[in-house]
Parts: sequence; structure tokens; C-alpha cells
Amino acid sequence: MEQTLSTRNRLANSGIGVVPGVVGVGYAVQADGGVHRVLAVSVVVGFAVLAVRGYRLGVTYDHARITIRGYLRTRVIDRGDITEITDFPAVRWTSRSGRGRWTPLTVFVTSGGEFSSTRMHKERAVVKVRQWARRGGRGGGERGRPRGSVPR
Repeated sequence: MEQTLSTRNRLANSGIGVVPGVVGVGYAVQADGGVHRVLAVSVVVGFAVLAVRGYRLGVTYDHARITIRGYLRTRVIDRGDITEITDFPAVRWTSRSGRGRWTPLTVFVTSGGEFSSTRMHKERAVVKVRQWARRGGRGGGERGRPRGSVPR
């Protein structure tokens, strides 16, 4: 199952890369030296990647794992390694080495300036992810190591 936001929200998430990228293009056009132009183009490419990743923010899960697409990276976590879905929202999980980890669900973070319908959609999505994790993670007892145990 995939959990994403409306197109309007996805476009807003991509704005974090689009707006500075447009400014960077303007600077690149006006730059008078080769080094400044190359630097500006590099920055524009970085912001373009950020814009695309912002649009694609989301969470996908199936029977075995969850895939979290954030602004900077995509993380795949086995269902049995999940220990909790926090209120932030974030996924607490244990790596294969036994180290406790934390991965935010950036797409579902709420802020004061958003529509109530968007906030409710995000809250419902977090509830669904929480229910999915309970059914098969440590809370469900289906698979996974007990806390603090050493992996095989």
C-alpha cells in the first residue's frame, strides 16, 4: 500500500527545491565567470533533485517491509525490525547490528499553516502505518528479534 498526499501538497513539498532553483538559474544567467556559472549550475541541479524528491515524498509498505521516501534518502526497513511508530511521526527500528535507529516520516509531519483536511489525512495515514506495523512487527509477534537481542 502506498501513502502519499494530494497533488497540491506534493507540489508544495517540491517548492523547497523549485524556488531556490529558479533563483539559481537567474544567478547562473547573470554570472560573469566560468567558475561562478559552473557553481550556480551545480546548485540548480541539487535543488532540482530536491524538488523531485519533495514531490515523491511518501511511504510504501507491503507484507514484509516499509519504504520511506524522504527529501534526502530512501530507507527500506524490514517489518520485523520496527519497534514503534512515534507521534512525531517516525519509525523506530533496530538495525541488523542491534543498534536502535529512527527514521522520520517526513511526508506526514504536520504544521500549523496547513488545511485541516490535509492534517486529518496525514493523521489517518500514520494510524494506518501504525496498524500495519503492529500486525507483523514485534508488537504482533509474527517475526523479529526481542529487544536487546544479538542478531544471528
